[in-house]
Formats: sequence, structure tokens, C-alpha cells
Amino acid sequence: MKILEINYINFRNLSDRNIKFSPKINLFLGKNGQGKTSIIEAVYFGATGKSFRTSKNADLIKHGKTKTGCFMEYEDRISDKNISVKIDSSKKEYRLNKKRIPYDEYYGKVNVVSFIPEDIELIVGSPSVRRRFFDSEIAQSSQEYFQNLKQYTKLLKIRNKYLKNREHKDPMFSIYEDEFVKYGARVIKKRLEYVKNISIILNLNYRKLFDSKKELSLVYSSEMGDIKKYSLKELEEKLKENIEKEFSKELKYGYSMVGPQKDDFLFLLDGREAKSFSSQGEKKSIIFSLKLSEIDMVLKEKRENPIFLIDDVSSYFDSIRKENIINYLNKREIQVIITSTDLLNIESKNFLVEKGEVYERDN
Repeated sequence: MKILEINYINFRNLSDRNIKFSPKINLFLGKNGQGKTSIIEAVYFGATGKSFRTSKNADLIKHGKTKTGCFMEYEDRISDKNISVKIDSSKKEYRLNKKRIPYDEYYGKVNVVSFIPEDIELIVGSPSVRRRFFDSEIAQSSQEYFQNLKQYTKLLKIRNKYLKNREHKDPMFSIYEDEFVKYGARVIKKRLEYVKNISIILNLNYRKLFDSKKELSLVYSSEMGDIKKYSLKELEEKLKENIEKEFSKELKYGYSMVGPQKDDFLFLLDGREAKSFSSQGEKKSIIFSLKLSEIDMVLKEKRENPIFLIDDVSSYFDSIRKENIINYLNKREIQVIITSTDLLNIESKNFLVEKGEVYERDN
């Protein structure tokens, strides 16, 4: 998969621009505060309809304007296509080949993996940060998971409302309860499968790029205990059993205390939780290994590579780690869009970013 070009208007601090990308490495150079990260964000926004920096649509619109949008031409393994997303009056509009479509059909059409300095929160942040991240990554490659998670989230809100209002004796509560268990088990089952598959790749990437003597693993942590070998039916039964155990507490507090919304994803380096025991350098290397593993997972699921977005590589890694990363990327058939304050010793299409303007520059 490759992005051929992007057009954006009124996006952040950027001047309106059309950018044509190389199918290999694209390097955006500039001092801090010039708009380099906004370029990466615009590509991510065009591909996913979301920002990796904010959940507020208004933050994406240039000051003094009322709307923004991104239009992208891309190619997948079948043909060339175009997609666009527009924000106008706090509403979003999505199009594929100029035909309006719902977000469900938009998400996952263009697969991107982003690596930004804030990703360190995936280790040191709260469980909700990790759940949100992994849910997004799994959904990008699996429309089935996207729909199951969407349905579960809807049922969770309904169930919480019944609990808060103490309407658990309403016959409808029992019906919603059964659906809540069914979709909750489906979400957990897919997460377990994903963790099992990516953990193997994650360890290989970490050892190959950063430290061949250490073992890195990703573990799915559930309040239901060790459930990694459970069948879907067994997960439903276990989920129902735990709900019954916690039901009096749920009524007391007015919300659901059991289910995938309470689970976590843990990074273990040599069997110890990275959040507490790994150095800052090791944490950075773990996250980058995770991002490379996401690329491998997308390739496995969709039979084509995603686009890799890397922000601020110069300040994030020391020279040894940076060299390892660049050498690795040069060997892979992956389109890379990368920002840096310094020239990198790589073959790339280079752009200069100054005060929101983007200029092509000679290598």
C-alpha cells in the first residue's frame, strides 16, 4: 500500500498544499515548531479520520477558518483509489472514490502505523491508553472486530444506565445482559488472538534491532484470571460467572465492573513489567519494536504493508539506535514518511518545512 499524494486545506498551521510522495522514504526536515508534526498528522487524519494528538475536531482547523479537510490518492494491491475526510461545523464527512460513505466503511481502507514521542504513554500511561491503542490497531485490520467492539461499547452504556437507575429487574435488562456477555467474549477472544500473534513478532523485532540478550513479551491481563486458552464458549461462561460475583458491587456503584473495558495489556522485559523496571531507552525501543510488529500484523492480515509515519526521529533515539532503525527500514518494502530536525544518511525524497510551508528540496 502506498499514498501517492495528499491535498489538505486549513489544516493546523499549514499552508494549503498538494504533496506527492515517493513510494519509499519521504523525509520532512525543519526546525521545531515549523509544522513537521502537522504533516504527519494530516496524513494520519486523511487515512483514519482521526488525529493522534487530539480528540477535538476544532483543534485541527486553522485559526480563523471554519472547516478543514484532507484528500488522498493511494494505491493498494488491487488498484488506485482516493479517499477524503472533511470537518465542517463540527461534523465529519467521509468519501471513497468521491462517494460518501459511513465511517465504518472508511476506517481501515488506508492502513497506517504512526510512531510519535507521545507513544511512550503506551507503557507508562493508564490501562485505558493501552486498550484504546490496541482496539484501534486490531480494528484497522479486522472489520469484524470493529463491529463487535462497537456493539459491545453500545451495550456497556445501556447496561450502565440500567445499573445506575437500579432497573436490573426490568425484563429488558436480562436480554441486554446476554448480548453484553456475547459481545464481551468476542472482544476478549480477538484481543487474546492478537496478543498471542504479535508477542512473538514483538520479541523478534526487539532482539534483532535493540538487544539480542533480552526477551520481550506482551501479555493480556484480565481480572478473570488466566484465560488465554479459553474457547469463546468458555469465555462467555467465565464472564457471566464473574458478573454474578460482582453484581452486588455493580448495583452499589452503578456501573459494570467486569468485562474487556477493565482489562489491560502489559509489556514484560525479561519477565518484569517494563512500566516499572525498564530504562527510558528500553521503553523507547519497546515502543518502536511494537510499531514494527504492527506493520507485520497488518501485512499478515491484509497481505500488504501499511504506511509508516515517524515523527521526530532525531531527538527520540541516540545515534546507534537511529542507525539500526534506518538500516532496517531501507531493507523493507514499506513507504515511510518521517520528520527530523537533521538530515539523515538515507536515500529519500526530501522536503523542507518552514512556518507551515512545505518545499521540495534537492537531496
